[in-house]
Amino acid sequence: MHNITLIKGDGIGPEISSAVVDIIDSTKLKINWDECLAGLNAIEKFDCALPKETINSIEKNKVVLKAPVTTPIGKGFRSINVEIRKRFNLYANIRPSKNCPGIKTAFNNVDLVVIRENTEDIYAGIEHRIDDNTIHGIKLTTKEASLKIAKAAFEYALKNNRSEVCAVTKANISKLADGLFLDCYREVSKEYAAIKKREILVDNLCMQLVQNPSQFDVLVMPNLYGDIVSDLCAGLIGGLGVAKSANIGDNCAMFEAVHGSALDIANKGIANPTGLLSSAIMMLDYLGEGDCAKKIELALFEVLKEGKTLTPDLGGSSTTKEFRDEIIKKIAVV
Repeated sequence: MHNITLIKGDGIGPEISSAVVDIIDSTKLKINWDECLAGLNAIEKFDCALPKETINSIEKNKVVLKAPVTTPIGKGFRSINVEIRKRFNLYANIRPSKNCPGIKTAFNNVDLVVIRENTEDIYAGIEHRIDDNTIHGIKLTTKEASLKIAKAAFEYALKNNRSEVCAVTKANISKLADGLFLDCYREVSKEYAAIKKREILVDNLCMQLVQNPSQFDVLVMPNLYGDIVSDLCAGLIGGLGVAKSANIGDNCAMFEAVHGSALDIANKGIANPTGLLSSAIMMLDYLGEGDCAKKIELALFEVLKEGKTLTPDLGGSSTTKEFRDEIIKKIAVV
């Protein structure tokens, strides 16, 4: 029995998370879903975006499946994603981008992984108002965190039979902060003789990704670059609706859809659960349930490949529940 904290979020979150839970439960895998609140729904009930009950659940279960939570822009509470990552030191954000069957894109040979430092950079939230016209924002970089994310990237490559780890920085401009990150990458890389090393500036990377993404394998980078580049990579495989994400720490992990809460289509029954389902598949692998993960993935790919029961964002006209039910049917015969 696995105990998993389930955060259904808001907007389309409750719809897609319910679909994903139903799909996983159809495999008969024994999971106790500990449903908790965060974000807008939590504020309504607890007057707090991340209640103590939710924090306690995560501390106890150590594994979280999280649907999208709305983050106010320029005001209101801080990102729940960032808060959870920092509180539980989920220092490695892992976002694989690989073409899905049946989804037409500009490139059909994308298979890369962005590994993003998840706790520092401008996401540390260190800002000071100098005066009414000036804000001082601090880009935080430490040797400890930089060494950990570099090691995480090389270990990921080793475990998953990847051939290269490329460090992405802007060290020509940010000579101290990104320079430290790059130095840590170089130090760690010496321990992995069998894996190719590469260094690239983030602006050059973005240009090359939209010209020839197949040249890249594992990319490791500071927080802000990782946020931007991973969304770009999602665009290469069909968009955020099919992108997946894991946030890994030494003793805790959170798996989440990377798209937003899509308030404009909430409660219409047309949301696409693929991103969250793909993240849940990563979660099952993390839990040692590889056979179950593979069965769900094969069923998902079969539905996408057939193209008969797709949500509107994928070019179809099916509902979230119809898409869910089709995957469950495929699981029964996989």
